[in-house]
Amino acid sequence: MILRRKMISLLLVLTLCTGMVISADASEISDTQKKTEELEQKKQSAEEEKQALVNQLNAIVAEMDETKAKIEAKETEVREKEEELVQAKIDENDQYESMKKRIKYMYENGNTQFIEILFESKSIGEFLNNAEYITTISEYDRDMLVEFQNIVQVVAQQEETLKAEYAELETMQNNLIAKQDELNELMASKEEEIKQISDDLGAAREKLEQLKKAAEEAARKQKEQEEQARRAQANAGANVSQGAGASVVTGNGTFTHPCPGARVSSEFGWRDEPIAGAGNTHKGLDLAAPAGTPIYAAAAGTVSIARYSNSAGNWIVLNHGNGLQTYYMHASALYVSEGQTVSKGQNIAAVGSTGQSTGPHLHFQVMVNGTPVNPRNYL
Repeated sequence: MILRRKMISLLLVLTLCTGMVISADASEISDTQKKTEELEQKKQSAEEEKQALVNQLNAIVAEMDETKAKIEAKETEVREKEEELVQAKIDENDQYESMKKRIKYMYENGNTQFIEILFESKSIGEFLNNAEYITTISEYDRDMLVEFQNIVQVVAQQEETLKAEYAELETMQNNLIAKQDELNELMASKEEEIKQISDDLGAAREKLEQLKKAAEEAARKQKEQEEQARRAQANAGANVSQGAGASVVTGNGTFTHPCPGARVSSEFGWRDEPIAGAGNTHKGLDLAAPAGTPIYAAAAGTVSIARYSNSAGNWIVLNHGNGLQTYYMHASALYVSEGQTVSKGQNIAAVGSTGQSTGPHLHFQVMVNGTPVNPRNYL
């Protein structure tokens, strides 16, 4: 009997111990299952946050692309306005030269009263008002004066329009910088969360890192363009260097060579665009030479343009009369100013790589009645 009781007690103890082990296993399974569900929820939440971040990044990148396209279109408008300004200033110069010849003729033929009254004028407006009271002036002379006044007004209006275009372009560029800053701030705010995502989201984190690098590179390039524009603006208009060398006349063509010894890097006519990667019609002749190489006036003329442009950099336009002009672009320094008269072979600038340029060279362009022609026909 005693032995039997001992056997029953031993079985009860073993049963109790087995129940405790099963209960412990069930509790551990429940805890593990709960932890697994928590990890799955955390992973799903991280994936949703990551997808939301990618969507925001894609939206910002798309907006940046749209803004860049607008900037490129605005740069094209600015270049067109610059061409219109050049022609207007050339018309103004030609009209002024015609008036001087007419006044000289009247003076030589005895119209001294007319000359004395005009010489007392202190401005163009007073000049025209005084001319109205001269009864000896012919209807042709009056028409000449009115035409000159209209040309002066057109030039002033075009210069104001060009200033407004530059201001609008600058605003668009600043908006692009703001969008890039927004992208960087968004990346920074999400960085810690991305680091906590599981290994299953590693590929997505790598893609996000690539987007971050691309955004940083875009910001770096934009800062470089901003700095270049700032330096160019500081040098625009009034920055005329005084380091011109002696005059040089070479060759036996109509024009002297504007950059003797330079290598032709791009001919006149159709070519692949070196910056944008698309094809276009090259309006001039590219002459590659080291920075600082002298640039000479192809022929005698009047300086219509000597300033900075976003596309042409530091550039000069010479008006040679009879509808003929020459352009000199991307200079590192300008040695002449607008309104100045230059002689054939005069050192007017130095080779550089300002504006939209891939390296030091002179873009030499010949215009006949507003149409670009092959410069080789004149050299």
